[in-house]
Amino acid sequence: MNRRTLTTTALVGLTVLFAPALPQIGFGQSNPFYNSLIGTWKLDLAKSTYSPGPPPRSATLTFQAEGQGGLRVTIETVDAQGNTTKGGGALPNDGNFHPVAGNPDFDAQADKAANDSTGWIIRTKAGKIVQTLIGVVSADGKTLTITTGGVTVDGRQINNVFVDEKQ
Repeated sequence: MNRRTLTTTALVGLTVLFAPALPQIGFGQSNPFYNSLIGTWKLDLAKSTYSPGPPPRSATLTFQAEGQGGLRVTIETVDAQGNTTKGGGALPNDGNFHPVAGNPDFDAQADKAANDSTGWIIRTKAGKIVQTLIGVVSADGKTLTITTGGVTVDGRQINNVFVDEKQ
């Protein structure tokens, strides 16, 4: 897997980490962690670390409540070579493993809020856990830190810390 694909995969994974659990504000669902994610987040490259690298030039995550407990997520990334990628979509909010298509590193994932400031996602490939992501929103609600660990389909270690600032 090339670096562009790996970086895009990691960043898309960030959106998926939190997206399935975000509630629809208008339906009276309430979870402080999920609610704190709604909005636009920009990657702070100076505070983030990537292994393997290189990091992207920029990334923007946008979370919007959609439907009964769902979310619409959009991610825009400019990779190290200057190529722009935009993706996203609607994601469920049920805490179960769901198939993920188009990613060679994993084929299913599940997520959950652990408390008011922390959430996690587990990714599997053929039923085996291959990656975990832990996201923490700062006490002031302005910083989202996502720590990603695991392996790629070709066995390379992933140890990334993405730090995003709310806009």
